Amino acid sequence: MHPYFLLALRIVTGLGGMVLVITTLSAAIRSFILPRNEVVRLNVWIFMGIRLFFDLAAKLANSYERRDKIMAHYAPVALVALPVAWEALVGLGYTGMFWALGEGRWERCYELSSSSLLTLGTTSTRHTFIAALSYSEATLGLLLLTLLLSYLPTIYQAFSRREATVALLELRAGTPPTAACLLGWLNHDGSVQNDDQQWADWERWFVEIEESHTSLPILSFFRSPQPGRSWVTSSGLILDAAALLFAAVDGPQPRQAQLTFKAGCLALNRVYRFFDDRAGAEPTNLLPEDPTNEASRQDFDTACSLLAEHGLRVCEDRAAAWERYHELRSRYASAVDFLARLTMAPNIRAAG
Repeated sequence: MHPYFLLALRIVTGLGGMVLVITTLSAAIRSFILPRNEVVRLNVWIFMGIRLFFDLAAKLANSYERRDKIMAHYAPVALVALPVAWEALVGLGYTGMFWALGEGRWERCYELSSSSLLTLGTTSTRHTFIAALSYSEATLGLLLLTLLLSYLPTIYQAFSRREATVALLELRAGTPPTAACLLGWLNHDGSVQNDDQQWADWERWFVEIEESHTSLPILSFFRSPQPGRSWVTSSGLILDAAALLFAAVDGPQPRQAQLTFKAGCLALNRVYRFFDDRAGAEPTNLLPEDPTNEASRQDFDTACSLLAEHGLRVCEDRAAAWERYHELRSRYASAVDFLARLTMAPNIRAAG
């Protein structure tokens, strides 16, 4: 091999290895340290590769319970695989740099890189600069593992807070949970005007979801302990209850409920846009003739009847109430539908 060509090859390989290491380190920092929701493409490729295997296994399952059991392992496996993939890429990058600096054959450089990355010390070098480079690799290896371990408590604390609200909501909304039953529970004392604390708790829950599920997107795929629960369907249930309250119930609209509805729409649409580039700046309103996302008029009428049974005063102009309800649902239904499909959430009826 011509010496100039070999020199050029070593330079390109060394620079490529350096870029690979810097890119991987940048991905790790942006994933766990940067306090901003940012799409990390390297992580996306890792998660998508693992998701392919879980999707295939889920398709072979013949019931939702089995699919749920399979998909319950996806987020933990993907989270554990993340630092493994990072360290593999860092090891590959340092292998290229060691070879570019003339440490020896590729096998020798790979052994030195692996020994340094895992802090084994089984392979050494006599060159001072390469020794310093191996120490930097050992430091990066420990740093990548420490990042994940230090943020695991944060991830599971956010998961626990989310699931506590999901479980409490199930107790209040019936089995199966419905927006009409939830409004009936809110009307337990004959008025829906004095439940500001409950709506405020849900508003805070939506704000936390927006922050945590975009800065730590893997949280979106952690499934509820019970197969029938999901943070996506619970979010849709709260917003359906608010939409039903505003559209179908006579009387003043609680201000805190309005704030919760806005917070929920913003949270779900921002998580939706984080995962789907095609969502654009604003969610697309549902078309009236779209049967996949539109709550049927029959379900809406059934919900109104249930509201009346619970003692709420329902609007007499049912057609106007239906149009208003449909318009309110169009603000978040696209996001709920997309996130439900993305996370394989259990289905719920929109109104009834």
